[in-house]
Amino acid sequence: VQLQAFGGGLVQAGGSLRLSCVASGRHVSTISNNAMGWFRQAPGKEREFVAAISWRSDRTDYAGSVKGRFTVSRDFGKRTGYLQMNNLKPEDTAVYYCAAGRGSMPSRDSTMYNYWGQGTLVTVSS
Repeated sequence: VQLQAFGGGLVQAGGSLRLSCVASGRHVSTISNNAMGWFRQAPGKEREFVAAISWRSDRTDYAGSVKGRFTVSRDFGKRTGYLQMNNLKPEDTAVYYCAAGRGSMPSRDSTMYNYWGQGTLVTVSS
């Protein structure tokens, strides 16, 4: 299973970006019933949880720092997950990673995810 995240870029504070995460590979169907999560890592900092969504899309979870600004979603037919980021702030600057969970429910614990994308850089200028 491979996850590819894209959609990052340079944006001014207050702007928006939408990240996408596409799942592919021979065994991609094995993660169809699994949660999807987004994490980020800023320079010099540890990777942190951003948002996650259950496999049924009926449960979501957000880090306090992004709640109300970011929206996580997924499209089963396209095997794609999304992270809509609005009202971006300079402190949102980081490499963003998508991940497929080991279970069906969202988790803030990175060890609960066993497939990871390569990351996409988001830079927010002030």
